[in-house]
Amino acid sequence: MSDLLKNIDARTKLAGTNKLEILMFSLGKDVRTGREETFGINVFKVREVMRIPEITRAPEMPPAVEGMVSLRGALVPVIDLAKYIGMEAESKPEIMIVTEYNGHTQGFLVKAVDNILRLDWSAMRVPPAMLAAEMGGLVTAITELKDKRLVMMMDVEKVLAETGHFGSDEVIFKSVKPLGMADRTVFFADDSSVARNQITKTLDAMGVKHISAINGRQAWEELSRMAASAEASKTPLKNLIQVILTDVEMPEMDGYMLTRKIKADKRFAGIPVLMHSSLSNSQNQQMGKSVGVDEYVPKFEPQKLAQTLARLLA
Repeated sequence: MSDLLKNIDARTKLAGTNKLEILMFSLGKDVRTGREETFGINVFKVREVMRIPEITRAPEMPPAVEGMVSLRGALVPVIDLAKYIGMEAESKPEIMIVTEYNGHTQGFLVKAVDNILRLDWSAMRVPPAMLAAEMGGLVTAITELKDKRLVMMMDVEKVLAETGHFGSDEVIFKSVKPLGMADRTVFFADDSSVARNQITKTLDAMGVKHISAINGRQAWEELSRMAASAEASKTPLKNLIQVILTDVEMPEMDGYMLTRKIKADKRFAGIPVLMHSSLSNSQNQQMGKSVGVDEYVPKFEPQKLAQTLARLLA
């Protein structure tokens, strides 16, 4: 499995092509339904795949957090994904996927890992309302394989937020102050309900107006409508929106492709694009720059987001 995760340089070339690679995995057979679902996670977030090491149990942790493991001298929290989604698995997990989000490392316990799938974001669809409700909003995108299996992209940000990785809202929004710029508007796109909620709270605390979209395709359609309307009324679009904020991973159209489209359209001249992602390592920041991103801010750091927005909006 480690060989599948080595070729980072080749993967950086996916920026702006609307393609991604996902590691598929299973949580095992659900005793109640008799089904074994297939989930996916972006390969860029995967650091290692290993047999489950010895886990040290710790008191006062959320039910789905099994404890901590020591990896190269660092203590890493471990989350049992089947327990998290309330699934009654037929057998215990056997594999730990070590992931990195915003510089934080954690392990996810799963039953088994499958292969790596390369596909176009346009093949990843917004999940139907029934499936989204059944999975408690945990699935952000789905795609169908040739063998008719569904692969569901898990909203890992939601998992981490609900297992205490990002602290309480009261603490993280405490230092975000009003800008006194009620005439400013930020347009943002993100497929994670948790991330959209945090962006909204940040902008509300700043006293800045906002418009949102749930993926890159919807964002581009809405931005195109706004640009056409501004052009028809002979009003510069930058008078209507002053910053565009985008996630990277989104079904149908990712943030790299959205940025490339914006930067290629002269109607958006003078409007900076701020990339806001949990894929915050140097390779991903370089990928953002290659398609024209003006600034890059890690997710779940409202203070940094507010500071960068304040500078761009001013």
